[in-house]
Amino acid sequence: MKKIVSAALATLALGLAGFAVAQSFQKPEDAVKYRKATMTVMATHFGTVAAMANGRIPYDAAAATRSADIVATMATLHWAGFTPGTDKGETRAKPEIWSDAAKFKESGDKLAADTARLATAAKTGNLDNLKAAFGPTANNCKSCHDAFRKD
Repeated sequence: MKKIVSAALATLALGLAGFAVAQSFQKPEDAVKYRKATMTVMATHFGTVAAMANGRIPYDAAAATRSADIVATMATLHWAGFTPGTDKGETRAKPEIWSDAAKFKESGDKLAADTARLATAAKTGNLDNLKAAFGPTANNCKSCHDAFRKD
């Protein structure tokens, strides 16, 4: 059931992502909702990969590949939700996202590259490869959250 819900959420997020990016957001709140949704989907699937990499759940190559592919896709989509005016309201985004936009973009580019490597590693069907790609990706997530997300 959990896999079905995750797959449905991913499909919904991908569908909404294409619509949201192509249409631009009507209100800043819409952009915030969009980025939160993509990050929620990304975190759910990254959690699955993390649990396998850390031995908390049995390794399943097919599930790892599915989750890593979704993580890599989501890592490229949520940036569209960081538009002007989305620094207010219900958000944990720090002002540094806008005041140090170059560093934020650099972090985003690194995340996209790391998650792409994670997806590639997952496709090998080898747990050691997955573990090797997982560490740098997790560290990147943490460093971006430390720099750009309010607790």
